[in-house]
Amino acid sequence: MRRTRVLTAVLALAAGLLAGGPPALAADAPAPAPAAVAKAADTYTWRNARIDGGGFVPGIVFNRSEPDLAYARTDIGGAYRWQESTRSWIPLLDSVGWDDWGHTGVVSIASDSADPDRVYAAVGTYTNDWDPGNGAVMRSADRGASWRKTALPFKLGGNMPGRGMGERLAVDPHDNDVLYLGAPSGHGLWRSTDAGVTWSQVTSFPNPGNYAQDPDDESGYASDNQGVVWVTFDESTGTAGSPTRTVYVGVADKENAVYRSTDAGATWERLAGQPTGYLAHKGVLDAENGHLYLAYSDTGGPYDGGKGRLYRYATATGTWTDISPVAEADTYFGFSGLTVDRQNPGTVMATAYSSWWPDTQIFRSTDSGATWTQAWRYTSYPERENRYVMDVSSSPWLTWGANPSPPEQTPKLGWMTEALEIDPFDPDRMMYGTGATVYGTEELTNWDDDTPFTIRPMVRGLEETAVLDLASPPSGAPLLSALGDIGGFRHTDLTKVPSMMFTQPNFTSTTSLDFAESHPGTVVRVGHADSGPHVAFSTDNGANWFAGTDPSGASGGGTVAASADGGRFVWSPEGAGVHHTTGFGTSWSASRGIPAGAVVESDREDPETFYGFKSGRFYVSRDGGATFEASQATGLPAGDSVRFKALPGTAGEIWLAGGASDGPYGLWHSTDFGETFTKLPGVEEADTVGFGKAAPGASYRTLFTSARIDGVRGIYRSTDAGASWVRINDDAHQWGWTGAAITGDPRVFGRVYVATNGRGVIYGDPGGGTHPGPSDACEVTYRVTNAWGDGFQADVRLTNTGTAAWDGWSLAWSFPDGRRIAHLWNGTHTQSGTSVTVRNADWNRAVAPGASVAFGFTASGPSAEATPSAFALGGRECTVK
Repeated sequence: MRRTRVLTAVLALAAGLLAGGPPALAADAPAPAPAAVAKAADTYTWRNARIDGGGFVPGIVFNRSEPDLAYARTDIGGAYRWQESTRSWIPLLDSVGWDDWGHTGVVSIASDSADPDRVYAAVGTYTNDWDPGNGAVMRSADRGASWRKTALPFKLGGNMPGRGMGERLAVDPHDNDVLYLGAPSGHGLWRSTDAGVTWSQVTSFPNPGNYAQDPDDESGYASDNQGVVWVTFDESTGTAGSPTRTVYVGVADKENAVYRSTDAGATWERLAGQPTGYLAHKGVLDAENGHLYLAYSDTGGPYDGGKGRLYRYATATGTWTDISPVAEADTYFGFSGLTVDRQNPGTVMATAYSSWWPDTQIFRSTDSGATWTQAWRYTSYPERENRYVMDVSSSPWLTWGANPSPPEQTPKLGWMTEALEIDPFDPDRMMYGTGATVYGTEELTNWDDDTPFTIRPMVRGLEETAVLDLASPPSGAPLLSALGDIGGFRHTDLTKVPSMMFTQPNFTSTTSLDFAESHPGTVVRVGHADSGPHVAFSTDNGANWFAGTDPSGASGGGTVAASADGGRFVWSPEGAGVHHTTGFGTSWSASRGIPAGAVVESDREDPETFYGFKSGRFYVSRDGGATFEASQATGLPAGDSVRFKALPGTAGEIWLAGGASDGPYGLWHSTDFGETFTKLPGVEEADTVGFGKAAPGASYRTLFTSARIDGVRGIYRSTDAGASWVRINDDAHQWGWTGAAITGDPRVFGRVYVATNGRGVIYGDPGGGTHPGPSDACEVTYRVTNAWGDGFQADVRLTNTGTAAWDGWSLAWSFPDGRRIAHLWNGTHTQSGTSVTVRNADWNRAVAPGASVAFGFTASGPSAEATPSAFALGGRECTVK
């Protein structure tokens, strides 16, 4: 089954983002700098629900002067830095905000070997109008901890065809203020001479490229000229402080693929005698031996490619040598991944990147390409022998739950293997990217002894999934996810990688899922599939699944809803109108009164009630989805960029978010089964809405939304039914576009799950320190010690009655209306409406089992009835003494 990447533009269009582009940035603008907003009620800690990987990693770059410094780029999910101490990846572009969502696509990354603290990223997701903004070059002087960026006068395409070629961005090893950038779309070659602050086109460069995957594609996606695709310096031709004299550049032109300058970029010439009929995906130079290695394919990738060659160019003599490991007639793939062992420069490796079946292939030569060995070979077809052993125990879902017949194996060695790098300081370490993960080994030289070596995922911390829907049931697994490309997962522990994605059936992408509110063991999901049904059911909370049947004409997932009691379902699939069923979808009946393509949801209390929305109209069914009627509600968003949910525990109460900048946009509330809606004042834009556990002492569920409030985009929380909101994320944690889904956790106050468009499932918990473990307990003693006419004083003692020490604490409660803390000692506090949170001071953050901490405060308002009835520590309720 061939994997594809989710096109984030589809989501962006649905969110109405294309009405305008991001603001232009000055050449030395910080990245980003949104407007100030009121401080959140809690300082949130943000983590990923671990999946480990899940998307295409088209580039891996090692620094050439500092050991263990490496970077990875993804097509839609930002960039990462390797952290050797934890053997994991650190995300570097979480600060990219909503308006600049396209800058989460990374077309190239470059690490400065002269100054290893410097790193650069060329960002932008699409070169057509799916991405409203231009590309940019981001630069960091602290290894990606913070960034500044320069806007470019053209777009870049981190998720475009040809994105595995490269690297397009390169730092001159002798004069590290000089950088080159290869541009797509006919924009040619660009250069900076001030360390990436300003850029100008190299007007002397003669060829902007001419290759497009499909020149007839009217969307502009496959018809874009893939442009200038890599830059390589010959470090043997320069001295420190002066620009490198010889520079090689690869161009997407099958007749003129490689150019060279010998005067530091002043003039350029096509390399004489070069092969034609192919695109040069990579150009890697072994300066010690004077060899430029080139990996060729007949297409730009990353999925396609039916023929390919490897060549070696002698930089001193101009001699070209075909060093391909197999005859052209025997290739059914292109070559792309290409690397040289810097400790043993005669050792070179390459990948057959587009060989999906039966597997990718990796080739290795220790004599500069004169002879080759390969990672696996046929013994007696279809049996094969591998040089390696695959160990995916850390990411067991990489087997895809498959049981293929030889010569195919599971887990695969990979596919879309365009990134391949040998650690320049360790010949035993190799990493390579695939369409789903980063694999690697630390036993690489075993290859040459014909001794098995182990390949494992080296991807922890790198999370790259596009999240399409989320659910957090009141019992069972805390999180169910619907994901692009790899279907989705059931998380029973957010800190551990699930053993398998949803299977039986597998969906390439799950577009919607739902559970029965009063019977959360019943779950339904719908999605896209290469073949077979597009709907599946579970009766054990998503642990196991069975396929339903499709109504006639259904061609894709759409949206689906389960009744509150799990006895009936409503489905709005692609290719067919809205349908309903009782039981588990063995037969479906067309619903009446609701248009095809409507978004559907269920009432969470009344099992007979379902809802729908389409083109500004809200629809209600009171007979299990058989018939719908349009409500009288007016003023709702006119388009279809809408997400809505019914409130658990109360029949007929609905929250609706969505809209676009050229019409109604915001958050609406209904308490009469959608007959009327009231737009919440102050919420300028909202794209998602979800419910979590009520705050301590509050009766209404906590609301969460991805919204713009008071001019600031962010993730917001309300504990008073939308009367007031606080932003709970910060400028360092924005994750680009977060408009697909959001939900709170009904079991843990304050916990929220956020869908990102390439950074996986993010979840946040109140409090900046380590949360007490699930088995830990707490006790609170609250005493009013003084009172006067319009105020009072109280002392609070918090005791660790559990078995583990706390490293940081955050205690939350709700006051009756009118009480506000004026002054607090032995801690810090924030208050929003009735919600109060007190956090530790630096000196009292550590609390051993059996130990206590105390704080006190003065507050305005009468002390009578001011005693809170409930307290929560890091979202977990405490005993009140």
